[in-house]
Amino acid sequence: MSIVLYRLGRLAYRRRWAFIVPWLVALGATLFMAADNGAGAITANVTIDGTPSQSVLDQLRAELPAAAGGQGTIVFTSPTGKTLDSTGAAAGIATAAARIAEIPHVAQRPDPGSALPATPPANGARPMVVAGRPVPGVLLSADGTVAMLQLQFDAQVDDLPEGTVDEVVDRARVAVAGTGVDVLSSSSLAARHAPIGGHEAIGLAVAALVLILTLGSLVAAGLPLITAVAGVGLGLGGAIALSHTIELTSATPVLALMVGLAVGIDYALFIVNRQRRLILTQGISAERATGQALGTAGSSVIFAGATVVVALSALSIIGISFLTTMALVAAATVVFAVLIALTFLPALLGVVGERIVSPRVRTKGRDLLMQEHRGVAHRWATHMVRRPWVVVGAIVAGLAVAAMPLGSMTLGMPSGSSADQSSPERQSYDAISRGFGEGYNAPLIVVAQPTPGVKLDRSTIGSLTQALTNRPGVADTRLIGAKPDGSIALFTVIPNEGPLAPATADLVEELRAPQSPIASAPPVTLGVTGLTAVNIDLSAKLADALPEYIALIVVISLLILLLVFRSILIPIKATAGFLLSILATFGITTAVFQWGWLKEIIGFDTTGPLLSFLPIMVTGILYGLAMDYEVFLVSSMRQAHVHGHHDRAGIIHGFDQAGRVVLAAAVIMISVFAGFIITNDPTIKQLGLALTVGILIDALLIRLTLVPALMAILGPSAWSLPHWLDRILPNLDIEGDRLAEHLAAQASAIASIAETEGGDLREETQVRSR
Repeated sequence: MSIVLYRLGRLAYRRRWAFIVPWLVALGATLFMAADNGAGAITANVTIDGTPSQSVLDQLRAELPAAAGGQGTIVFTSPTGKTLDSTGAAAGIATAAARIAEIPHVAQRPDPGSALPATPPANGARPMVVAGRPVPGVLLSADGTVAMLQLQFDAQVDDLPEGTVDEVVDRARVAVAGTGVDVLSSSSLAARHAPIGGHEAIGLAVAALVLILTLGSLVAAGLPLITAVAGVGLGLGGAIALSHTIELTSATPVLALMVGLAVGIDYALFIVNRQRRLILTQGISAERATGQALGTAGSSVIFAGATVVVALSALSIIGISFLTTMALVAAATVVFAVLIALTFLPALLGVVGERIVSPRVRTKGRDLLMQEHRGVAHRWATHMVRRPWVVVGAIVAGLAVAAMPLGSMTLGMPSGSSADQSSPERQSYDAISRGFGEGYNAPLIVVAQPTPGVKLDRSTIGSLTQALTNRPGVADTRLIGAKPDGSIALFTVIPNEGPLAPATADLVEELRAPQSPIASAPPVTLGVTGLTAVNIDLSAKLADALPEYIALIVVISLLILLLVFRSILIPIKATAGFLLSILATFGITTAVFQWGWLKEIIGFDTTGPLLSFLPIMVTGILYGLAMDYEVFLVSSMRQAHVHGHHDRAGIIHGFDQAGRVVLAAAVIMISVFAGFIITNDPTIKQLGLALTVGILIDALLIRLTLVPALMAILGPSAWSLPHWLDRILPNLDIEGDRLAEHLAAQASAIASIAETEGGDLREETQVRSR
C-alpha cells in the first residue's frame, strides 16, 4: 500500500489541476444542491423501531391518523397576579383557542369537561369558562393565574407545513394583546435548526495558530484548513442536499462539522508535517517528499480514518434511525477527509511547490530539528520512561477518581426542565408546573383496545377513565379520541411527576404490563406512546445497548491493532487506555451536567440528565480518534525499534519524532470541539464538552503520558508475536518499510547505472587519449 500511495502522491503533485478541478466542481455542485434543497430540513422526530411506543404510534397512524400527530401546549400567564378568568383575559384566551382551532392541521379536541373523571383532579384545575361555556381545550389552574391550551396536530410537529407553529403562537399573542397576559409555548413547539454559528470559528482560529506554530509557515498552515473545510463541505453539504430523503436532527450537522473539521485538519497536518521533515532531513525535492509522506503518513491516515468510520458505522446495529443517520453522516465526512488528504492535498502541495519550505528554513532546518530532539518532547519522554511505575500509578489513580461520578449517571432527552431558566421552554415548563403540577409537562398517550367480545362504549370508557385516574401516581385522565366502532380509544394520562422522574417511567411500565389491574376492568390491552414515553424507551434502549457497543469496540480495537502492530500486548495496552479515558470522560461529564460543577463557567444554569445517546456516540467517536493518536505515536516507536533504537532509546526516539505533531493534532481537535461548548443548545453543549474532555484525557494523559511509561515497562516483549500468528497475519506496512526498500533499490539501481556509464565514459576517454 505504501508504494501505491507514494506513486499516487507524486502523480497528484505533477498533475495537480487534474486532481484539483474535479474536487472543486464536486464541492461547488454539492453546496449548490444543499442551498437549493436543504432549507427547513432539520427535525426533532426520532424513530425507534422495535420499541413499544413506536409500535403504538405506527398503529395510530394506520387507524387514527388525526390522533397520531404531535402535541404542544400554549401557556397563558398573568404576570401581575390577577386571575385569568376576568372578563378581558378570559375573552382573549377564548378567542385565541377559537382562532387556533381554525388553523389547518390543528385537530379538534373534545370538550375538556365532557370526559373529566368523577373525582376532580387533586390540583384543582378546571375548564376555563366564558359566558357560561367551557373553552374547548383550555384548563385553568386552581388559583386562576395560569391557563393551558393543549394542542393536537394531525402530523408530527416537524412535518407540519412551514410556518404552522409560528402561526399558532402568533394568533395566541394577537388575541390576548392588551390584556396583560403573557404567552409561552412548550418545548415541543420550539423551532428546530442546526445550531451552527460563530462558535466554530473560534476553534478554527485556535487551530490556525497551532498549525502556524507547528509547521512554522503560513503557507503550510493554510493547507490543512483548506482541505478540512472542503471535506466538511462535501460531507455535510451532501447530507443537507439529501435531507428531504433522510431525516436530520439538529445535532446531525453539528456532529459532522465537529468531527469533519477535527480529523480533516489532523490528517492533513500529519502529511504536511512529514513532507516538510523529509525535505529538511533528506534534502530531497518537494515532489519526492510528497510521495514519501503519502506513502508513510498516508498509510496511517487511511488506517486512522478507517477506525473512525468503523466505530461510527457500528452504531447502526443499534437500530435507532436518527442515531444511524448521525453516525453515517459523520462517517461520510471522515471518508471525504481521508480522500481529500490523499489526493487534493498532494495536488495543492504541487501548486505550492518548493515554497513549502523557504530557503532560509532549508539552511537552518537540520539545526532546528536537532534542537527539537533535545527539546520538551525529548525531556518529557525521558521522564516518563525513567519512573514508569510511578507514572502508571498516578494516571490510573487519577482517572479512577475522575470516573467516580459515573455511578450516579442518568440518561434522558432534553425537555423544558433541563433548559436554561431564561428560555421560553423553561418558563413554559415552570408555569405549567406551578399552575397544574409537573406531570402536565409529561403527558402520556394511552391507547386502549378491547379484548374479543368487549366493546369500548361510553360506559366502558368511563370505567376505564376512572381506573386510570385512580391509579397512584396519576394526576388526571382525559379522553382524546375513539373509533365509532368501539375498537380503540385514546386517552391522555397525566402523571404526578415530570418527564425525567423514575416514577413516570414506572407508571409507563405498569400501564404496559399485561397483568396490570387497570387493564382488567374492563378487560383491555393498553399501549403507551407520546413524547414522554418515546424518550423513556429511547433512554432504556440506549442504556441497554451501551455495554454491548463498548464490548464490540473492544473486540474491534484488539483485532485492528493486532493487524497494525503485529503485537499482542500493544493492542491490550491501547484498548485498556481507551477504556480508562472513556470512563473518566463520562465521570467528568456527569459531574458537570448532573452535579452542576463549573456550570457557571460552562454556561448553563440548570442541571439534568446526560443525553441518552451521548455515551454511545461519544464512545464511537473517541475510540476512532484515540486510535489515531495511538497509531501515529506507537508506529513511530516501532519504526525506531526496527531501525536499531532498542529498549527505552527507541521509545524516546519515536516519541521525539511523533510526540510534537500528536500534541499539535490533539490541541487542534480540542479547540474545535471546545468551540461548540459555548452554544446555547444543550445537546451540542454536552457533546462538545464530552468530546473536549475525552480528547484532553486520551491524548494528553493516555497517549502522551501513559503510553511511553507502559512501553518502558513492557520492554522488548511489547513487539513480540507468536511465530504461528506472525505467519497468518497480513503485513499492512503502516510504517512504510516496503516503500523504504523500494526507494533503496531504486537508488542502488541508479547508482549502478551511473557507475557503469561513468566507467564506459572513462574507458572511452582513455582510448581517445591514446
